[in-house]
Amino acid sequence: MRLTTFTDYTFRVLTYLGLHPKQLATVTELADAYDISRNHLTKVVHYLGQKGYIETLRGKGGGIRLALSPDKIQIGLLVRDTEKGSLLVECFSQGRCDCKIVPACRLTGILQEAQQAFFLVLDKYTLSDLITNPRSLEELLS
Repeated sequence: MRLTTFTDYTFRVLTYLGLHPKQLATVTELADAYDISRNHLTKVVHYLGQKGYIETLRGKGGGIRLALSPDKIQIGLLVRDTEKGSLLVECFSQGRCDCKIVPACRLTGILQEAQQAFFLVLDKYTLSDLITNPRSLEELLS
């Protein structure tokens, strides 16, 4: 399974904000820290604000910060949220599937079991588990 860039950037935003809980950050600051697209990050930040993961404050002196404590942001739920439209294989779709062997294929069930195991592992962790080494992360981001 490969996570989308959107999910990857989601983790980067939340990790950065989790490292700076008392500060407001900007999209430009995040883009510079990670050397990634400001435009793409803007979409991620907008989404995270809509979902209630972060607070966005407009205007001079504005910025973004976590809306929840890092120990309340569950990794499994976050990946489910951000990967909602992403299918592991075509036959997982509720719509049309062009694969002729779906009715007799065992791979679909095996992949569903593997995906469930993947999420069971992610469900054990929160954002706070990703920022247990703040000093090392800070050095890499500065």
